[in-house]
Amino acid sequence: MTVAPPAEGALVDRYGRVARDLRVSLTDKCNLRCTYCMPAEGLPWLAGPQLLSDDEIVRLVRVAVERLGVTEVRFTGGEPLIRPGLAGIVTEVATLTPRPRISLTTNGIGLDRLAPTLRAAGLDRVNVSLDTLDRDRFTRLTRRDRLADVLAGLAGAAAAGLTPVKVNSVLMRGVNDDEAPALLRFALDHGYELRFIEQMPLDAQHGWDRATMVTADEILASLAGAFALTPDPAERGAAPAETWLVGGGPARVGVIASVTRPFCGDCDRTRLTADGQVRACLFATEESDLRGALRGGADDAELARRWQVAMRGKRAGHGIDDPTFLQPARPMSAIGG
Repeated sequence: MTVAPPAEGALVDRYGRVARDLRVSLTDKCNLRCTYCMPAEGLPWLAGPQLLSDDEIVRLVRVAVERLGVTEVRFTGGEPLIRPGLAGIVTEVATLTPRPRISLTTNGIGLDRLAPTLRAAGLDRVNVSLDTLDRDRFTRLTRRDRLADVLAGLAGAAAAGLTPVKVNSVLMRGVNDDEAPALLRFALDHGYELRFIEQMPLDAQHGWDRATMVTADEILASLAGAFALTPDPAERGAAPAETWLVGGGPARVGVIASVTRPFCGDCDRTRLTADGQVRACLFATEESDLRGALRGGADDAELARRWQVAMRGKRAGHGIDDPTFLQPARPMSAIGG
């Protein structure tokens, strides 16, 4: 894979990594209550004035794309489908030059209804979270009986051409760690691309325990009992997932082993929260405010400069294995994936 050299004024950190992939959280709210993410009662949500407006989001994405060399934009949440202005935001971002690749990470609820509109707006593809195929287990995990809606969302995304449709699954010991082969069979049968993700210390309850986490090695061992897996010869680049060919290909399965096989040295991501904070790393404990500068009258050049300064402070790695590691105060739902 040929990687273009950094654009002038690109988001380059002190270790030479270039951020070309922007993750934008559109809301901290979600219509599920996954046990590994937040408590049953939810969380104290951001107040309306704290959130970036649709126009503010588009402006900051434009700065990232046109001034800072970002080539991929992924919208996340919370749950981004509940953002009323989502389609309009996608439409505006799709008009940027050069046009970035635009994707969405979602729980899939309502995607069957919204997929055609989002495709027409310019969305290229989706990642849908699905941790179990068992209705009762899904209800216990998410505290909502919505499995049928998620499955309909997946089918709707594929029908609308939001491909490749990727499925993100988190396995938890004693909860759904027996479902790896079934999830892969489901993905293969429907033409989806499955990615298993190691559970990360980003829950609101701060209850994550590495000793109970299902590791990449365990996931692959479970799959190997049912499928013939061979390492994918394609260059991984900055992709977070290691991939394997299933049955010789072309189907693939991936594992994002953020904890046991960190890929920080190749990270090309920068993150913007729903309230306008830049995060240089998913596990960062510091943020840099762009909302205040934007609302204070900063021009695009100043916003770009502040973003560059924020990214230069990016650490070499997330440090989960360091005894001094501190879990971020914000949970995943407030950071964006």
